[in-house]
Amino acid sequence: MNTKTTIKTLFIIAALYDGLLGLLVLLQPYFLFNLFTVIPPNHPGYVQFPAALLIVFGLMFAAIAMEPVRNRNLIPYGILLKICYSGMVFFYWATPEGIPNMWKPFAIADLVFIFLFLWAFKNIPIPGNSSDLLVEH
Repeated sequence: MNTKTTIKTLFIIAALYDGLLGLLVLLQPYFLFNLFTVIPPNHPGYVQFPAALLIVFGLMFAAIAMEPVRNRNLIPYGILLKICYSGMVFFYWATPEGIPNMWKPFAIADLVFIFLFLWAFKNIPIPGNSSDLLVEH
């Protein structure tokens, strides 16, 4: 698989991952809490708002997948999203207070996404650069 195809596939996977996870939590806000036997917050809005944001980021990742060079400037926002989430989980995971196990797999996945997004950002040419190898002709 060439770099262009790998990058497009990466962002399709990211779009599906965040978009579908967001949709699941938006429509069934207590599903994951029940699945992992974690006490949910006292109002579904506390998880539905972040779920809606995941859908927005999923749409952004889909836009990057469709036109990686043109939308290269959006990748740092995806990296920041992943740093914020995984950083928060890893921080609390390392404290005596801890964090429920339900959050940990998502933090590990986001840590992987951080490195993959950094790789993609490095390998997508800057728009307008004459060595723009990812643009379809």
